[in-house]
Amino acid sequence: MNKGLNILHQLKGDKGLWVVLMFLSIASVLTVYSSTFTKAFVSAGGNTEYYLMKHLMILIISGFAAWMAYKTPFRWFMKLAPLLLIISVFLLVGVLVFGSDINQARRWMKVPIIGMSFQPSELAKLSLILYVAAKLAEKQDTIKDFKRAFLPIILPILIVVGLIAPADLSTAALLFMTCVLMMFIGRVDWKYIALLILLAVVVLAFLIILGSIFPDLVRLDTWVTRINEFMHNSDGGYQVRQSKMAIAHGHFFGVGPGQSIQRNFLPYPYADFIYAIIVEEYGLFGAIATIGVYFFLLWRIVKLATRSTSTFAVVLAVGLALNLVIQAFGNIAVSVQLVPVTGLTLPLVSMGGTSILIASISIGIMLSISRYVNEEYKRRKMASKASADEGHH
Repeated sequence: MNKGLNILHQLKGDKGLWVVLMFLSIASVLTVYSSTFTKAFVSAGGNTEYYLMKHLMILIISGFAAWMAYKTPFRWFMKLAPLLLIISVFLLVGVLVFGSDINQARRWMKVPIIGMSFQPSELAKLSLILYVAAKLAEKQDTIKDFKRAFLPIILPILIVVGLIAPADLSTAALLFMTCVLMMFIGRVDWKYIALLILLAVVVLAFLIILGSIFPDLVRLDTWVTRINEFMHNSDGGYQVRQSKMAIAHGHFFGVGPGQSIQRNFLPYPYADFIYAIIVEEYGLFGAIATIGVYFFLLWRIVKLATRSTSTFAVVLAVGLALNLVIQAFGNIAVSVQLVPVTGLTLPLVSMGGTSILIASISIGIMLSISRYVNEEYKRRKMASKASADEGHH
């Protein structure tokens, strides 16, 4: 225990963010191992360790990626943002045309040679957040100017969100909400933000019309079905009903690690509905701890933002944190029937290679920012103290 605390003490950057990364990684291992029990018998010949080993490998790779992002000076991401955005747009177009249809959604692309799949929308989320933060920082002197500041930001948002939405409306909505909040933090005029929201509604209307003409291109039927289930079905449909049963089984103390019953009946208990399994196995404690850790993440970033003088650092850190936290609460809200069923995973907990990798890199970037901000804050305090001492003498 002392050795672990000593390692944590030696790590630079915000210690709270390191704790969040470690806590969610451990929670992920425990819950994914339990929730893939039935899947192992269906798809892996009863080898219950198969998905655990695969998940551990993803966590190790993602942890290394987070470490590399943490060691990278955060200002480098400002220069990388335009290139990453261009790559993401090409990949999003590619997945719409050539993507693999998995779980009735065309969100994945196969990587040649190794045969693994990845989600371009996850890279696009990170790329767009980096780009918007970079542009907001770059345009602060002209932030009220429509042509010079607003248009270079609004067009990429509409393009990326519009390309993600046909196959994954919930991810597109999450990303759009994050960008709107980043623009608010970046001092963009309210009337321009309102215009962006209006244009997003126009894009959505266009996609609905497109979906009615080309149902294979836009998942319009799925959108309508899920909204109807939420609005007109008192128990939310089969998936939500099983989720609420899992939560009800948990009571205060849970049924115990690995003892879930509803994992045998709940669709995607290791991904979309992993929160229900957490509550079933760990009870009210698991429910509160899971929600609390995401609130803690947001609190640490807000505290960090109040210490920084860099617009890019503040907007980027808050944008990345909001993206993870809003996604987490979106996932949890589905499990308790507060919103229609979505495909949102629980960040850093649900099984999934691309989502865990990008979420880990996001934490790594936040850690890189926190390392810079903490050092800058210490220098300012020392300079202020030295100035005060000189004044006394």
